[in-house]
Amino acid sequence: MTHPHNEAPINPLPPVVVALFLVLAGIELVIWLGGQGIIGGPAAVGWRSSMIESYGFSGRAFDWMLETGQTPPELMVRFVSYLFLHASFSHGLFAMVILLAMGKIVSEALGAVAFVTIFFLSGIMGAVAFGLISDDPWLIGAFPSVYGLIGGFTFLLWMRLGTAGANQYRAFSLIGMLLAVQLIFGVFFGGTNDWIADIAGFIVGFGLTVVLVPGGRAGVMARIRRR
Repeated sequence: MTHPHNEAPINPLPPVVVALFLVLAGIELVIWLGGQGIIGGPAAVGWRSSMIESYGFSGRAFDWMLETGQTPPELMVRFVSYLFLHASFSHGLFAMVILLAMGKIVSEALGAVAFVTIFFLSGIMGAVAFGLISDDPWLIGAFPSVYGLIGGFTFLLWMRLGTAGANQYRAFSLIGMLLAVQLIFGVFFGGTNDWIADIAGFIVGFGLTVVLVPGGRAGVMARIRRR
């Protein structure tokens, strides 16, 4: 089998996905290098903790905003900034790997603007759900946004399976597997209530894709009418 000489061996990633990945990776790399004592001197060892305290989403601060009706900018920015901070290098790496995989699919199907919209709105609404339901003090990591992209991927796959006449419920196998893994880790190793933000992010991403993908709402309505 022959291939054109100018054909890329690997399909390139959309630039917007690469840009977001580089931002996440750059922040994590700097914090990790500081924690290893490679850069920043002795004070850099505490960079991760200080960054979380300054830019992580605070459930307690959210409760205070609800009680007082105040929305200071330094607290509002946390609805987005928490997405770029992680508990560890491996925590961040796992999120970035899923971002590349899901981001490529969603961005190529819906475009760069829709990809960015799903990423950030899923993260914001994930934080809101976490603040409303959980008593945990901190939420960090890109997973609510990543789960939003998984929600987008799930709807795209749901539509494709419907077109092919296959069982559309198979589209939810990925989210089911991820939630099962989270549950197992939570039972055996303990955990936080981050799953609240993750599920909220998934729901937001799924719902946004229904609106953003061409024919999405029509496909849902057709499915409902067939029931």
